[in-house]
Amino acid sequence: MAETSETADIQRKIRAAFHVFDHKADNTVDVREVSTIIYSLGCFPTKADIHRFVDEVEEDNMGYVHLDKFLPVMTKVLLENKFPPIPEENLLQAFEVLDKERRGYMEPQELAKYMKSEGETFSQEETNEMLTALVDEKKNLICYKELISQLTLDLDT
Repeated sequence: MAETSETADIQRKIRAAFHVFDHKADNTVDVREVSTIIYSLGCFPTKADIHRFVDEVEEDNMGYVHLDKFLPVMTKVLLENKFPPIPEENLLQAFEVLDKERRGYMEPQELAKYMKSEGETFSQEETNEMLTALVDEKKNLICYKELISQLTLDLDT
């Protein structure tokens, strides 16, 4: 019985995250939004993982994903912890390496530079989407300690 409750709760969270990007309110999202939805659910897949996921859920290479296909696949990902979150201390260390002055925040353009040139790089569109989600609108900064707290929230909360 607990499994059913856990599954229902996970699916509720998946639907909520999906609908944020369902701009036409027709239970579909642009395939380019899939990685952002996955990240918003506390998962951190590689680009290769994302490509495999998209291949599984995309509607006939038409550039969109329907909730009916996305929901069962993403539910399985979360139940099986396929793309586990990065531990909070690792995220903090990564930001502190980038924040040489240890200010506790980064300018959006600083992070954008790293996102497009270091490690598993992001496209300009992916960078813009991530910055939209990460930047504190009032301060126009990325306050990474607050952000890390939000990113590492347990799915059960």
